[in-house]
Amino acid sequence: MGNKPEQEELLLNHSKNSRKGGLITMPFIIVNESCEKLASYGLLPNMIIYITTFYHMEAASASVLLALWTALSNGLGLFGAFLSDSYLGRFRAVAIGTISSLIGMCILWLTTIIPQLRPSPCGQHQHGCDGTTAVQFAILLCSFGLISIGTGFNRPCSIAFGADQLENKENPDNERLIDSYFNWYYASVGVSLVLAVTVIVYIQDHFGWRIGFAVPALLMVISVSIFLIGSPLYIKAKARGSLFTGLFQVAVAAFRKRHINVQLNNNDDCYYREPESNHLEPSADFRCLNRACIIEDPHVELKPDGKVSDPWNLCCVEQVELLKCFLRVLPMWSTCLILLVAIGQTFSIFQMMTMDRHVFSLFEIPAGSFGIITLIAWTIWVALYDRILVPLLSRYTGHPTGLSPVSRMGISLILGCMATALQAITETIRRNKAIEAGFEDDPNAVLNMSWMWFVPHFALYGVAEAFNVVGQIEFIYSLFPKSMSSFASAMYTFGLAIASLISSFLVSMVDNVTSAGGNTSWLASNINRGHLDYFYWLLTFLSFINLLYFMIVYRFTEHHHDGRNSLYHEAEE
Repeated sequence: MGNKPEQEELLLNHSKNSRKGGLITMPFIIVNESCEKLASYGLLPNMIIYITTFYHMEAASASVLLALWTALSNGLGLFGAFLSDSYLGRFRAVAIGTISSLIGMCILWLTTIIPQLRPSPCGQHQHGCDGTTAVQFAILLCSFGLISIGTGFNRPCSIAFGADQLENKENPDNERLIDSYFNWYYASVGVSLVLAVTVIVYIQDHFGWRIGFAVPALLMVISVSIFLIGSPLYIKAKARGSLFTGLFQVAVAAFRKRHINVQLNNNDDCYYREPESNHLEPSADFRCLNRACIIEDPHVELKPDGKVSDPWNLCCVEQVELLKCFLRVLPMWSTCLILLVAIGQTFSIFQMMTMDRHVFSLFEIPAGSFGIITLIAWTIWVALYDRILVPLLSRYTGHPTGLSPVSRMGISLILGCMATALQAITETIRRNKAIEAGFEDDPNAVLNMSWMWFVPHFALYGVAEAFNVVGQIEFIYSLFPKSMSSFASAMYTFGLAIASLISSFLVSMVDNVTSAGGNTSWLASNINRGHLDYFYWLLTFLSFINLLYFMIVYRFTEHHHDGRNSLYHEAEE
């Protein structure tokens, strides 16, 4: 009888929501996300050119700034997901994120049309350029910050918000419908990425920054308008609490009970479990966390109905095991960071600006559009692997996906080493040609060297990233329960944030060390005088060390590599 009010509330909410949601909401959500992706990703390829040209920053400093911006955008994804699940709800999170991105892009666009918002251009007869004032730099950072907030709120919540509209357990085809939605969602994201690095970059190159930044701002106007127009049709689920809160509760509870001797508590009855739970006791690894689910005084720690009085002092076994799952994946997850650092470098655009980028003498590819090679290689390889190689490999390996997730991660690191080495060799050839042609002091001169030289390492990066992303997400997914499947993509996004921070530190350190004593920095804006090739060889060395680290991690954690965590496997069967 005690559950009757809750059941009536659920039935009431279901009757209200039954008139909302459904396929009619999909165009609003997908258009919103597609426009946001198209706008935000369209800004990235050429942004380093805009900053170095109009804000008079050195290439290394601009690269550090953009790496920090990327880290903030990806890192706020976890914060946005936490606020959405705990307080705001997904509709408000997506709305706030979209509006924030719109304001940020409008401010960025204003820097192109209001001269006072950026430094004065360098005159031909000036010995130096006017520096960026604190106000001008603050306005630029404000635009970046607002776009990052928008990204952090919108991206982790948009896809889940769309799934909320289709969630209907009474529909026998509901699972297929949601799966179809995911396919269309990711297809629209893929199309947006392609258009961002081609069409938007082309507009910036050929029509100038005013129009080039106005187009993303206009796309965000469309994104906000379309999303809000569909508001009366949406199912707006209330915030129910975040998974991350539960993980923090385990850590706090374990610390509060640090006086307990875990080895003396081997009785199953001393552990708190959720009703009908299959977890009788916590696992043996990370035993210090087991204190969080040990019941010291049931009269104080439990309510009369058996629920926990203070979740920050007592957690259930399931919560403890979730945190342990997170800790188990950290070592293998960390092996992919250096690969992401190498892939995320922005200096290649300066190299491409010196290359002959013509196609059949009729069309010149924008320097910022060569990321499309990586996307194409990624797409082709995923399709080739899924349709051709998986059936062949599965016969020999016995693995349904051809290669195990960890094997694919290892292959991605090998390909990453090859790609960075090839990139270093290509830059050495390019730099030597520039010096032989007398362009040592002219970094903008175009060499008699085809852009095709850069295709192999871009393509290798695409295949490496395809192996890495799919393998990493599948590996993390195999250790977590199905209820936490979205946590795998969140871990990858968090990895992008950490990799960007590492990249900013590495670039800053290399620039400071190599420019000491009045020497020319390896990462000088004049790449013909600098030594980008040395920097790429450094990345190659770090990639090789990282490969050895991967082998060590694999050796000591291989008992986790054979599928789903046994505890959850048993619980979910």
